[in-house]
Amino acid sequence: MEFLEGLDPLLKSYWYIALPTSLFFLLQTVLTFIGFGGADADVDIAEGHDSADAPFELFSLRNLINFLLGFSWTGISLYDSIENKTVLIILSVAVGIIFIGLFFFLIKQILKLGEDNSFKFENTINQTATVYLTIPESKSGVGKVQISVKGSFHELQAMTEASEKIATGSLVKIKSVENNILIVDKL
Repeated sequence: MEFLEGLDPLLKSYWYIALPTSLFFLLQTVLTFIGFGGADADVDIAEGHDSADAPFELFSLRNLINFLLGFSWTGISLYDSIENKTVLIILSVAVGIIFIGLFFFLIKQILKLGEDNSFKFENTINQTATVYLTIPESKSGVGKVQISVKGSFHELQAMTEASEKIATGSLVKIKSVENNILIVDKL
């Protein structure tokens, strides 16, 4: 660490934070990708939380590393560009906080990839739909409804037990499912 000799104390402090933090970040990243870490590997300061909430804990080892990474490398990168060292420290803190926010956003997006968004008829029960093709009365025939389930639209067959047909464009509520056909009531 001879290159740190003779540097301004503030710049030297940034380097002393940046080097071990970067090394730890690289190690943490490699371990995560080979399966020995990840969102559940955080060390939480707050007690009483299960591991499912771990990536969203404010005070965790991972967030500390992300903050210090943004803080230190911003200070090193902008040290010669910003004369006022108070402004430099404030900017470094702001970038560190932005790094934590970016981590939250990325983890949230990654967790969405693991969600089961497959369509299940059970997810339509008690939902509202729009009649696409007229539904005949008293289960005498099949019509169609359009419904949004988990963000995707589906056109599904529907019947009604009511004594009146349900016209195209009407709103209906799904009561139940029989043999992959929705049983609906007019709203």
